[in-house]
Amino acid sequence: MKENIKKAAINLFYKKGYFATSMSNIALATGIRKSSIYHHYATKEDILLDILRTTMNDLQDALQKRLAEASGAEAKIKAVIHCHIDFHVQRQKETIIADSELRGLTAKNYKEIIQMRDDYEKHLQNVLEESVAEGGFAASDTKIISYAILSMCTGVHTWFKKSGRLSKQAIADIYTEFILKGLAKP
Repeated sequence: MKENIKKAAINLFYKKGYFATSMSNIALATGIRKSSIYHHYATKEDILLDILRTTMNDLQDALQKRLAEASGAEAKIKAVIHCHIDFHVQRQKETIIADSELRGLTAKNYKEIIQMRDDYEKHLQNVLEESVAEGGFAASDTKIISYAILSMCTGVHTWFKKSGRLSKQAIADIYTEFILKGLAKP
């Protein structure tokens, strides 16, 4: 039942937004009484927090798997780009919620999710620093470069359509080529 509640909340938060969605809306979409939700979640924010935690944990797990399969800095950068795009295309609703509904969290919960994001970003920053140390790419501010790469790759979730002219793989390949050329030494 908890997963059904979360799934209904994801659809509603995606369509209506967190603040415009009530617990009654979630109960109706789940086909249960509102009071039944409180058996699984104490507050609407708890549902949002669960969605955000799950999304970040799953993204982190996906990245760890991809990085473990990559050898060398360039292959790791490709792995990060492909992982980020794949995840944001496959989990569009959750990633859009993760980007747009943080304001629904209390300060404590907000800090927790931001720390999870920072930890994720640090993987790319480490890969970028490794690539500079290997001499493959020009030295630059790896933190800012990581933000640029992740922002660009995250944006795919707002416009990608499965029925579009390019597959997610083709898009990830285009982004990878573009980013690697941008990182190359002049």
